[in-house]
Amino acid sequence: MAPDRATGTSITRALRVVEAVAAAGDGVTAKVIARRVGIPLPSVYRAIGTLVDEGYLVRLPEARGYGLGYRVAQLHRSLAEQMRPSALVRQVLHDVHTGVGAASYLAVLRDLDVVVAHVDDCARHPRPHLMRVGEPVAPHTTAAGMAVLADLRRGPLAELSARAGPVDDAVLTRIRADGTAVETHEYQPGTAGIAAPVHDRHGVVRGALGVTVPRAELTARRSELVRAVREAAASVDQEAPAG
Repeated sequence: MAPDRATGTSITRALRVVEAVAAAGDGVTAKVIARRVGIPLPSVYRAIGTLVDEGYLVRLPEARGYGLGYRVAQLHRSLAEQMRPSALVRQVLHDVHTGVGAASYLAVLRDLDVVVAHVDDCARHPRPHLMRVGEPVAPHTTAAGMAVLADLRRGPLAELSARAGPVDDAVLTRIRADGTAVETHEYQPGTAGIAAPVHDRHGVVRGALGVTVPRAELTARRSELVRAVREAAASVDQEAPAG
């Protein structure tokens, strides 16, 4: 039997403590952490001691509690850097952004997550505020996620669907036939997105290249954006970073 998520191994307990501090914010006490994660207080203190020593948590004497340490930020920066696409892909994304006047992005398949790897935007053409490099997007609510799902082989698709929820086969068939996925409002109210899959040298889908625009612009600009996304995705096939 697998150990309980909260009270299992010491590693699991330490991870739950970090998550609790992240959720609660600076100044959360050990007693509050113990209540939130259902771990005995002595175990929480042991985990906190190790996490502080290793830099994942910091003591905040003025608040009489704890906060996230700077090693957490370092890990996220390392992840973002490892996912950073090649100069060619970044240039293509920039050209799409400036050419059609829309925030452009690359999302990659990383294990069973579709994760934002790079975004090219500006104040005039901003990304959705939910879209952050190094963070996953819900595959069923984003154009990039649906483009990846439609191009996945049966085994990986079944795994991802088991985790994220079933997908309408008719929708995936339509995306395959069209070569692009379109979403409106699902990811963020007031926005719309179009994306096309990108592949590795073996033809296996590795992610998707997409654009996001205000929902009000989609109808008038759909053909232009679909063409731009298709051409850009074709130009970076085999260039997407591995997940």
